[in-house]
This record gives sequence, C-alpha cells and structure tokens, in this order.
Amino acid sequence: QVQLVESGGGLVQPGGSLKLSCATSGFIFVLETMAWYRQAPGKVRELVASITGRLTTLYTDSVKGRFIISRDNARKTVYLQMNSLKPEDTAVYYCHAESYVKIWGQGTQVTVSS
Repeated sequence: QVQLVESGGGLVQPGGSLKLSCATSGFIFVLETMAWYRQAPGKVRELVASITGRLTTLYTDSVKGRFIISRDNARKTVYLQMNSLKPEDTAVYYCHAESYVKIWGQGTQVTVSS
C-alpha cells in the first residue's frame, strides 16, 4: 500500500524549533524526489523544500537558512527540521512524493504562537 504519514507537528513559540517526519511505504523511495509543502488558512498550498534521491535540495526563499530538509533512504523517511520559527510559518505541512507516485500525506499542523 502506497502511503505517506507525517508526524511531529505541534504548538511552538516564536523562535522555537520543530522536526517533522514523513514515513513512507509501498514505493521505491530512493527514486522519488520528496517535498514538503504547507498551506495556511485562506492561502494556496506552497512548496517549502524538496530533496532528490541524490540529496539535491531546494528551498523557498522564506525558509532559507532556517529549515533543513533531509532524508534517510534506508528508513524511507524524509524530515524537515524547522528552526527560528515565525508566526507566519503556521500552516498544515504536507509531505509529497514528486516524481512517479505523486501522492500526499494527510498533513500535520504547525502553529507558531506565543
């Protein structure tokens, strides 16, 4: 069964950190470019970061220097380390398999608030 399951979201104060995980199953993980997207209330879903099987990364400008995407091909898991969080980072964060499978996880809520 092809599946993506996100975890790690929660409530954090501005300036804090969270690490999201996306555990996958049912497809050849190493062949897939994996990505994190987010969607804030009333806004369109946007790409946050992506990482290829060869570990090439891409970040949207607003998170550069604060977020780090990584993957463990043996564990078939992709991560998003989020540092120096801001209230504008508040959103539901989704994992996506970009290349062949093209499926979404269910999302995990991240709320940055004092």
